[in-house]
Amino acid sequence: MVIREIKENKKQYISLLLLADEQEDMIDRYLDRGTMFALDDNGVKSVCVVTDEENGILEIKNIATEPGSQGKGYAKALIDFIAEKYKGLYSVLQVGTGDSPLTIPFYEKCGFVRSHAVKNFFTDHYREPIFECGVQLIDMIYLQKKI
Repeated sequence: MVIREIKENKKQYISLLLLADEQEDMIDRYLDRGTMFALDDNGVKSVCVVTDEENGILEIKNIATEPGSQGKGYAKALIDFIAEKYKGLYSVLQVGTGDSPLTIPFYEKCGFVRSHAVKNFFTDHYREPIFECGVQLIDMIYLQKKI
């Protein structure tokens, strides 16, 4: 397993990025300014984009794993890699996600705790409603982890 930074042609991973953020123009808002990493284990299994949000906060804007490779620890390995790589450069690793029974417990298992919410984020910024596990995503829930 190798994790490498992707500096060029980030859009070649759009099908993977769209698994975590369903609207391409939203991905376009952070893709160029973000640092992208790919986890390769006999092929790219997972990708992650992080951005500098200032004041010591590094934010995971997108993290996605191929459906056939989910549940095998690839996303957690990426999070652990990022936390270690940026330790001392940032004080907080942050992620914003929908209030979903899939994602919130995953981040909590990775050591994140709930920080704050942005009301109506998904209904205000996405053209189509987004559902996860039958639940419509409305508010953006932010979780943080000290690094």
